[in-house]
Amino acid sequence: MSGKGAPERDRIDGAGLEVVVVAGTWHDEITDGLIAGAERTLDASGASYRLVRVAGSFELPVVAKAALDAGADAVVALGVIIRGGTPHFEFVSSAATDGLTRVALDTGKPVGFGVLTLDDEQQGLDRAGLAGSREDKGAEAADAALRTALTLKELRRACFADEG
Repeated sequence: MSGKGAPERDRIDGAGLEVVVVAGTWHDEITDGLIAGAERTLDASGASYRLVRVAGSFELPVVAKAALDAGADAVVALGVIIRGGTPHFEFVSSAATDGLTRVALDTGKPVGFGVLTLDDEQQGLDRAGLAGSREDKGAEAADAALRTALTLKELRRACFADEG
């Protein structure tokens, strides 16, 4: 696992943004760490948010799309998928990744990707933003969603300003 190359993150002003955190229910300790990291980032930014729990990572795309269609400016999708002895891991990982990408492209709104695809539980604990973790993927996903939402707002403002 490597956090090498991660950008330095300065504080974001997310005031006025409405964000929905959509999180699976599998692997509680890891998922709860991801949620806490996302909430810390959103709180620090001043964005408004709500948490919605779904059964698992497979359900993230449909709920993310519903949240964005209902008016959210961004979604932070959090889930944990741990490799097992069957192809199930590949199917769920692919469905979640492809589905969340499609949601972002179809809605034109950001989806912060915080779905951990892991070989074992320890990798998740190392990335969950818990005490002793080396990374905080929940915070990173929230940061990415906020930054992208702000970039899109600025881009839309700049493009419309040129029309006047």
